[in-house]
This record gives sequence, C-alpha cells and structure tokens, in this order.
Amino acid sequence: MEYIDTGYVPSDNDLLTIFRIKPAGEKKFRDVAEALAGESSIGTWTDLSTMLPEVRDKLRPHVYRIDEPYCWIAYPSELFEPGSVPQILSSIAGNIYGMKAVDRLRLEDFRLPGRLVEGFPGPRLGRDGVRDKMGITGRPLIGTIVKPKVGLSSEQFAEVLYEAMAGGCDIVKDDENLTDQSFNRFEKRLELSLKAAERAEAETGEHKGYMPNVTAPGDELLRRLELVKKAGSRYVMIDVVTTGFSGVQMLRNHSDGLAIHAHRAMYAAFTRVPDHGMSTLAFSKFCRLAGVDQLHVGTIVGKMEGDKEEILRMHDEMHGTVAEPEGRLLGQDWGTLKPVLSVASGGVHPFLIEAIVGHFGKDLAIMLGGGIHGHPEGTRSGARTARKVLDAVIRGESVEELAEKDGDVGKAYELWGKKKW
Repeated sequence: MEYIDTGYVPSDNDLLTIFRIKPAGEKKFRDVAEALAGESSIGTWTDLSTMLPEVRDKLRPHVYRIDEPYCWIAYPSELFEPGSVPQILSSIAGNIYGMKAVDRLRLEDFRLPGRLVEGFPGPRLGRDGVRDKMGITGRPLIGTIVKPKVGLSSEQFAEVLYEAMAGGCDIVKDDENLTDQSFNRFEKRLELSLKAAERAEAETGEHKGYMPNVTAPGDELLRRLELVKKAGSRYVMIDVVTTGFSGVQMLRNHSDGLAIHAHRAMYAAFTRVPDHGMSTLAFSKFCRLAGVDQLHVGTIVGKMEGDKEEILRMHDEMHGTVAEPEGRLLGQDWGTLKPVLSVASGGVHPFLIEAIVGHFGKDLAIMLGGGIHGHPEGTRSGARTARKVLDAVIRGESVEELAEKDGDVGKAYELWGKKKW
C-alpha cells in the first residue's frame, strides 16, 4: 500500500506529525517514510488479505510532505482514542522506533485536531488557577527543593522547609527521588511539613505550598493522593515519565482541586539526542493533554541542557499560544484546555533570576535548590536573597546595587554573582 501523497492537503480531522528520519544502511528515505506511516497506523510489512477497501480508504495515513531528513504525516483522527495519551503514543511513538529500516528516528512535533483535543479534560487548575490558589499576581512564584535530595529525616526536612518558607519562598517541593524511604517516611513528612508550612504562613501572612511527591505504583499513588487531600495540602507532585502518562491522567482525574506539579525526571533519556527519540516540545504537549498544572520546561541559563528556541517554544505552547504550522513546528489550537504554568529549575541561583524573567516574563515559577540552601548563612538567608532579588527585578532595579547594600544578597553575590554556567 502506498502512503506517500505529497499532493494531499491535511483536513481539520487529521492528526499531524513531523518525523526526522535517518534510514538504516542503504535504505531509501521515501521507502522508510512509507514503512513508518504504515507501521504507525493500519499497515505492516506485507500486503494483507484482511485489508478491507473501506478500512484502507478511510484510515490510511498520508505522507504529505518530504524535506529530508524530515517527513510530515497526516493520520485520520478515527485511528486514535479520544482522551488517551498512552494510545496516541503507542501509535505515533510506538513500534516505529524498533523498525530495522530506521537507524535514527525522532518525533519533532505533533498537532491534534479539535475533536481529539476536546477528548482531554486538561489541567484542572492550570496557570491561573495555581495563581489564585496561592494568591500571587504580578510576579513569578519563587520556590525551592529541599536539599540534599535524600537523606534528611522527616523532622529535618520539615525544618528546612520552614526556614525556606519563612525566608520568602512561596512553594517547596520534594525532590524527584524522595518518596517513602526508611529515613523519611511519606506520611510523617507530609504531616510535619504541612505543620511547618502553616507556621510560616502565620508568620509571613502569605500562602505557602508544599509539594509532596506521590510517585508510586498505581494503587499506592492513589493512597498517597488521598492522604495529601485529607491533610489539606494545596499541591501534589508527580514524576511524569517514570510514573507513565496513564498514571498522570489517573492522578489528574482524582486530584479534586490539588495543583499538580510535574517533574520530568528521565525525560532526557528520549529527548536529548537531537536525531532520535522525541523533542522536549512534543513531550511537553503530551503533559498538557494529560492535565498537569505546572511543568518543568528548563531555564536556558541553568545547569540543564536545553535549546533556547525550543524552551521558549515550550513556554509558549504551555501558555496557550495558538501557532500556525511553520517550518518544523506544527503548533496547536488548545481549545478550552487551560494553560500550564512553566517552571524554571536546574542550577538556578539568585543572580540568574533577572535573565530568567527576561526570557520568560512574569508568568512562571522559579525553583532554586542549591541556590538557596548553599547560601553562606543558611537556608533562610538564601530564601530571603532569592525573594529580594526577584522583587528587585520586578521593580526594574539593579541587582548589583542591591548586593552592595544588602547583607544577605551581598554574601550570595560574592559566591555566585559571576556564575553563568
């Protein structure tokens, strides 16, 4: 069956994809594109006696553009289950990676038709709901990750959280590999941390959000979620890749108004290689469909790898920008799905805040780990420094001048002021 049809004009009913292909050995690009289209939809490696003409005519995909090493494929939306990230991934990012005809393959972008977008409930709160829950307008949320990542007892953890919140952090989260270990049990950490957050709220007059990491196998994930809801937390955190999108969608559907903070640990295992796997942009779009409220997108200036153009594009897509197809970008009309709050995290210290706000604007959360707890005077001074620097940036004031006259900021500036990664 032939799928290449460069005269085909995609319809509003089509799911569109862009793939980057490196054929194996002496394979021809067009032959590989043909095989990819078939394997990801109705075809296989040989002609089929069971291929009904009505199935072929209605459900065949179309390779509608080729510009090596890229090809564009349009799939009829009837091939996909509305509201199911796993089924869509199993189709357009499934068996095709194991084909012998392919040496390298990367899903660069995808675009769902309106009828499929409408099948996803999307974020419960989204960007604006998170801001309402936290009572924060006009500036980014500022937060930290309790460090060291693992090893602190529940009591020690809660005390670090309190110091950070009392110093000015809005949000504090578990790290990606802290769940329920013998040295820090989940239930005790949850209880003590929320008490510490209440203490900080009473002292500062500000809302504070603790993000307990509920990442676990399905039944246990739901059990922890119920504990978090009963305890009165504003937030919950999930490692979206290691949990899997079915777990993320399940969490969203049972979250009952908790803000879902999505950590993307392991994402680079399939996004980092530039000619294989999946783009971080495509991955992020699946997260929005799955219903997270805030998502790590990168920092541009921090310690983590990431292309500036792609990171900013992710930020735009998470915030609801409707972009028309252009070059190797397909954009997405998100319909009624709420925007997601971008999170900049990874090697951030206070003197990168100005650059981060310059790149992203005010609508994001900025997370500093070592950049708070590594302050020479401790966590509270680190949090005060981050908040003072953020406030100065929002007011348009000089951070260098602030460092000259403020003790907390000055000590941090001596340590990190010139560090740009």
